[in-house]
Amino acid sequence: MRKGLGHLLLRVANVNPRSVSTHSDRVLYRSVGVFILLYFVYATVGGAAFIDASTGYAHPWYQWVVGPLVAMGVVAYDRAVVGRVAISYDRLDSADPRHLLRRPTLGLYLGRLGLALLFAVVITEPLMLARYRGEIDARLAAVQSAQLDALDSGGAVALYRARLAELRREAGADDDAVRSLTDRASSKRDDARLLYRQALADSEGSGVTHSPGCPRGGYCYNLVQRSRLLDGEAAALDRQATALHDQQGAARSARAAEQARLGEQIGAARAQNASVVRADAGFGARTAAMWHLVTADFWGVGLFYLGIALLLVALDCAAIGLKFVSRGNMYERHEARIARLREHEAYLIHEREIHDARTYGDATAKVIADGIEAASHDGRLTRTATERARAVLTHAVVVDPNAVDRPVPRHRINA
Repeated sequence: MRKGLGHLLLRVANVNPRSVSTHSDRVLYRSVGVFILLYFVYATVGGAAFIDASTGYAHPWYQWVVGPLVAMGVVAYDRAVVGRVAISYDRLDSADPRHLLRRPTLGLYLGRLGLALLFAVVITEPLMLARYRGEIDARLAAVQSAQLDALDSGGAVALYRARLAELRREAGADDDAVRSLTDRASSKRDDARLLYRQALADSEGSGVTHSPGCPRGGYCYNLVQRSRLLDGEAAALDRQATALHDQQGAARSARAAEQARLGEQIGAARAQNASVVRADAGFGARTAAMWHLVTADFWGVGLFYLGIALLLVALDCAAIGLKFVSRGNMYERHEARIARLREHEAYLIHEREIHDARTYGDATAKVIADGIEAASHDGRLTRTATERARAVLTHAVVVDPNAVDRPVPRHRINA
């Protein structure tokens, strides 16, 4: 028996090496074995990538346990399909090669094609997401930023901001009221300084009157009085502003506390929104980002993406495809002849056993019938002999009634 890599590949393809007698069949089924091994590696990596993507790329240790299990399940299905020969057991006595194989079961291949498409989504997609991880992260960042803006513009954050703006307007109105008084006081004080400078200039002889000194009732004197009056009004306005500010103190404290509380609530709400948005970065979101990149730049990202995806799907279906197109080859006909020969032999043996059983049953039934008939004859003989013996015994024992009824003479009794 041959050993080595070729024999191993035939075993992987789940075919009988003794029935692979031609070079073309050896090349075919060794290629199937190679594709199955490649698919095992691909399914292992793809299953591990799916588990990794499902956990948010946390790289769990069990991803390399689930991946081989998934790969072994699909490889077992492929080996079952490849190693299966659709043998026809009709007309076993016919030597026509057209009667060796049945028509292929399309449901088996369609089921495998559906499984390949399913695994293309479950396994191929995580691999492609890992390949374009940088571009996907950039797209997710833009999408998440837009989602955060949308969440901040509505909901609880919007209500908190509206209330905060209202409080700020109230605080601004209070500040404007105090500022109005202080501005008026400052204006009056500036006017008082201006009048006082004019009075000084007039007292030095360089003013309006060109007369030095500041006599009572004069122009300079009036300027000084007006300056002092304005200073008094400015001081009164400052006192009013201070009193107003003190009067607003309780409201200002309440507004400040509420503003601080609203700021904390806004921060908490934004942090919650951010956590929710960042959590929306799983397999579905990354797949949507990937398809956005594919549709937005088809000739760049999309063409390469579809090419790799189709290549992996072709690798997935390669073993079953080779099996489908090679139907009726020398290997399948040889296996069909062996199976049909065994089935024919088993059929003839079964038919002979049935014939022997029927013959034995007929003989047994005849023997039983003869025994029953002989037993019935023996019974009649026994009944006849019994009746004859009963008659003889009756004549020997029973006395004639006439002799029994006649009386005995007395003299015979006395004698």
